[in-house]
Amino acid sequence: MRKIIIALALMIASITIEAQVKTPQPSPKAMLTQVVGLTDVAVDYSRPSAKGRVVFGDLVPFGKLWRTGANANTTVTFSEDVIIGGATLKKGKYALFTTPNADNWEVIFYTDTDNWGTPETFSDAKVALKTNVKTEALNRNVESFTISINNLDNNFGHLELSWEKTLVAIKFEVPTQKTAIASIEKALGGPVAGDYFSSAQYFYQSNGDMNKALAYVNKALELNKEKPFWYSRQKSLIQAKLGDKKGAIETAKLSLAAAQVAKNNDYVKMNNDSIAEWSKK
Repeated sequence: MRKIIIALALMIASITIEAQVKTPQPSPKAMLTQVVGLTDVAVDYSRPSAKGRVVFGDLVPFGKLWRTGANANTTVTFSEDVIIGGATLKKGKYALFTTPNADNWEVIFYTDTDNWGTPETFSDAKVALKTNVKTEALNRNVESFTISINNLDNNFGHLELSWEKTLVAIKFEVPTQKTAIASIEKALGGPVAGDYFSSAQYFYQSNGDMNKALAYVNKALELNKEKPFWYSRQKSLIQAKLGDKKGAIETAKLSLAAAQVAKNNDYVKMNNDSIAEWSKK
């Protein structure tokens, strides 16, 4: 009897799981990504449809803050600082809000992206950038609200919002030349301190060539004027593995002193423990 009850319970659970209903969402979710110059742009939003309704001036009232889509916040993410309407928008993720009007829209990039719809309490302190954009009339009807990134150039792109017969194109400029030059200078300038430190770490952790590891960590310390305590810590470990206990103790003391200044208790303890161990005869 007990086996029958267990079998029935498992059967009911299976039917319950399989019976979960899936139906289309009235405002399906959409995501798009686009590289503009050397800047990654990502948009995440939901797409309501007109369904025979008058959209702007009715379904979406003029003069009122709109979520610019449906459901959760529409978000736009820039991997680099961009310029919109002559003002700089720092790289990051923003909620996109708009206030539609017949001839122009106010466009707002908002730092709080966790709202469902518009914020319950709107805060000007969370407005990262605000700009006004003129509307354009389309010669065709757009049934579902659409965000796209078009009219691309190495130095700019347009975030386009279209629905019904209205188009709003928000131009954003990207720092392609600045990013490219920085990349070129870094590549031509050779490895930086962090590259040498990572290489030293790899050789040490993989039991590779410790002489190379020591050379790399020395180069890292040479290139970094601040002489980070974790760099010195790594060097002391390499020296100890090479059998240079005296040198390891001297380096560990440098790391210890710097860690004490930084109030990093973990490194203070590790250095003290190593010094005690390496001091044993």
